Amino acid sequence: MYVNDIKSGTTVSDKEPIILTEFAATAHVNGNNLLGPVVGNFSMELAIQKAKQSGVGWVVAKGSNHYGIAGWYSMQALQHGLMGMSFTNTSPLQVPTRARECVLGTNPITLAAPATGGDSFVLDMATSTAAVGKVEFHDRKDISIPNGWGSDSRGIETNDPKAVLDGGGLMPLGGSEKSSGYKGYGLAMLVEIFCGLLAGSKYGPNIRKWRATGGVANLGQCFIAINPEAFAPGFAERMQDMMNICRNLSPAEGESEVLVAGDPERIHMQQVDTEGGIRYHKNLGEFMNKLAQELGVEPLKSVS
Repeated sequence: MYVNDIKSGTTVSDKEPIILTEFAATAHVNGNNLLGPVVGNFSMELAIQKAKQSGVGWVVAKGSNHYGIAGWYSMQALQHGLMGMSFTNTSPLQVPTRARECVLGTNPITLAAPATGGDSFVLDMATSTAAVGKVEFHDRKDISIPNGWGSDSRGIETNDPKAVLDGGGLMPLGGSEKSSGYKGYGLAMLVEIFCGLLAGSKYGPNIRKWRATGGVANLGQCFIAINPEAFAPGFAERMQDMMNICRNLSPAEGESEVLVAGDPERIHMQQVDTEGGIRYHKNLGEFMNKLAQELGVEPLKSVS
């Protein structure tokens, strides 16, 4: 998607992000329609600099594009002993509570907070119950989706993935109104306020459809860095204690351990280290090597 956007000229690659307005702890950035990771890295680095100087750094960007893993930017703050947050609006895929049209994106919320000994709390969650890719996966396998994932074109909750993909949409985190889906709806709006509205970018249904390349995305994004030392001393130790309290709880019947946000990813990373690399499906590896050849970059070391 990124490569095609560059090739088609929908996204540019010959500019740099610029600061439009700046105060001691805040900045408004124009991403100049560059790749999302370029805008995201620029903005998060700026937020970190401001947090070191002022205790907090709050940067919003317009003119950005899909920036990949939201938690990537929050985690950058950990390297400096800071807390990090990152938000982005996205293509409209989520149906607000009591509605039937897609207006909001999956609008992720992330928080990374340092503990001791290199440990950390890393939350990275969508504000919809599920990602659209999971619905597509169930559709390809011709199996039903769980309750609360999506609604049909009438705004009625459905277990049929085709109904979600064909005129329906994703449900907010929590599912229907009866199971508190309005809370996910509210969180999605919070992200939209921090990103699209505060940045002056496109927002809600004005954002181009997912995978559409007919126009500029102009996404809004928000990056926050916080210095815990600006508040009560000993934050990292308290963060570690809180996580350990949760981890040491007695597991529910049938469960082996209690985790906190970031633990599943660390387990996967340990597996990658043990195996000496990331496992890819052969077809995906061949696709990436073909793309690498087209772009003149080093291919994967082995595909088997």
